[in-house]
Amino acid sequence: MQEGNKMYSRIRNLREDADLNQTTIAKMLNMSQTGYSKYETGENDVPTAILIKLAEYYKTNVDYILGLSDNPVYYKNI
Repeated sequence: MQEGNKMYSRIRNLREDADLNQTTIAKMLNMSQTGYSKYETGENDVPTAILIKLAEYYKTNVDYILGLSDNPVYYKNI
């Protein structure tokens, strides 16, 4: 699996594990459901600012979302 594919499945899995729909996450990100859906499918690249918001929302880290780490531990810059 390519790293990019891992990222797209991770953002989908994080959403599904939280029992949320795409519309809910899109509203939190202040965007359309269609725009967010394109992130999950890999049709559009996920901007860094969105990755950070998702990591904070799901209490995980960007490396985990990107597929660079299998450790989902949340860390916050103090």
